[in-house]
Amino acid sequence: MGSQIGSMNNVKIFVLYLMKNINYPMDFTTINDVVMQTDYVMYLDFAEAFQQMLENELIVEDGKNENGDPLYSVTRKGTLVAEQLKCDILPVILDQSLTCALRYLDFRRRGVTVSCESQRMADQTFDVTVTLREKQKVILRTTVNTDSEYHAQKMKETFHERPEVVYRGILALLSGTVGFLYDDRQ
Repeated sequence: MGSQIGSMNNVKIFVLYLMKNINYPMDFTTINDVVMQTDYVMYLDFAEAFQQMLENELIVEDGKNENGDPLYSVTRKGTLVAEQLKCDILPVILDQSLTCALRYLDFRRRGVTVSCESQRMADQTFDVTVTLREKQKVILRTTVNTDSEYHAQKMKETFHERPEVVYRGILALLSGTVGFLYDDRQ
C-alpha cells in the first residue's frame, strides 16, 4: 500500500465519497482520472479497491457509455459506507479532491482539448506554448519563455496535470480577481 490516503479501506472511502458526490455513472477510466486529480491514491491501490468495491456491492455497473464501456455508480450500501466512514479521512482532503474532480469533469464534459509544446530558441531559451480548445475554438493560447529545459518541462507537466487550474488562474489574474498578488503599495 503506497497511497498517501493510507489503508485500502481509506482508498475505498475516498473513491466512494467522490463518486457519491459527483452523482452520475462514470466509466472506469473516468473514475480513475477523477481519483488521480490529487496525489492521495496510487493507481494500483485504486484498481485493487475498485475490484473489491464491485465484489462487495459498494459500486455496481449502471449502463454503458457511447463506446460500450460499463458505467459504474455507488449503491445504497456504498453511500452508507462513504457517509459513515468519511470521518476517517481529513475533511480538507475530501473537499480538495472533490473540487479538483469537479473541475476536471467540467473540462472533460465541455470537450476541452489540451496541447502543450516547447521549442528551443536560437538564444538557447525555451518557448512553452499552451493551448486549450473547446469545440475547435481556441479558448486559451499563450507562450511563456523560460531559461532552461528543466523549467520548460515542469511547465508542460503542470499544464498537462491541471490545465483547468492554469486556465482559471490566468483568467483570475487577467480579470484582477486575485488582488493578493498585486502589491498596490508603490
